[in-house]
Amino acid sequence: QLKLVESGGGLVQPGRSLKLSCTVSGTTFTYAIGWFRQDPGKKREGISCIDRGGGNRRYAESVKGRFTISKDNALGTVYLQMDSLKPEDTSVYYCAALHECSMNVLDSPMTEDWGQGTQITVAS
Repeated sequence: QLKLVESGGGLVQPGRSLKLSCTVSGTTFTYAIGWFRQDPGKKREGISCIDRGGGNRRYAESVKGRFTISKDNALGTVYLQMDSLKPEDTSVYYCAALHECSMNVLDSPMTEDWGQGTQITVAS
């Protein structure tokens, strides 16, 4: 049974940084992993993904240059370093197991394997 658990959310001031973690268990970590965000009543946004080997990474335009995705296969964990945070980054962030990392998959992930989500609030 694949399980994904996000951690690292919280309240942060605009311009500051935060690092999210997505710990994956129940598998040999052979999936690509993506980060998404969604608020109630709003469309889900795929913001970043990383492939199994870590060499292929994709970012949405809204976070490119500010967010960095990475992974530690030994720990079974994918990270999302978020710098220069803006109030519009406020959302619930989810990680998900994907069959591949691409912009098409970020737009339409087609997966049932999601974490429970972690809230990020960017406010002064």
